[in-house]
Amino acid sequence: MDYIQNREYEVNPQTMALVAKYDRHGQVVTRVIESEEQFDLPFHPGQIIDQSCRYFASSLEGRMAGTKQVAGFTHKPPIVISQKMGMYFFPIISPKRKECSWIAHKYIRSYKGENDHTTTIHFINGVSVNVPVSAGMIANQVQRTAQFRFILEDRLSHTPAASISQPDRVAENLA
Repeated sequence: MDYIQNREYEVNPQTMALVAKYDRHGQVVTRVIESEEQFDLPFHPGQIIDQSCRYFASSLEGRMAGTKQVAGFTHKPPIVISQKMGMYFFPIISPKRKECSWIAHKYIRSYKGENDHTTTIHFINGVSVNVPVSAGMIANQVQRTAQFRFILEDRLSHTPAASISQPDRVAENLA
């Protein structure tokens, strides 16, 4: 497949996975899997995740530091790109590695370990992707992401701003 060249891409609510793969030149590139389409980009998944975090006023490093603060996860931390849009992703290996694929938590239907020690992840729309880690590793990342999501959403629901009721009317200018 040809790359979509010079296309800026931000992770969005339809993004299900950013899968690392090698191109014909041996470079790590990304297969973007969205709910309705798939395409390749000439950047490694971490670059796309970082750019997407920056689009939402942070960075991958900042999001990982936030996960550490909220949930205490330091190794392969799940991140939230946008809490409001429900965009929670987890890495399958160390996010410091270019070969690290990122999976959207909310789209996973199931996963199954394969005989070659890889795992096939099945998404809710019927698309599947095979990743080079064990099913136990995926199970751990799914659970950690769910825990992080629960802690963060619980914390945000108890902030003073969340408890202030909004007025039913907007003041009108009588001039």
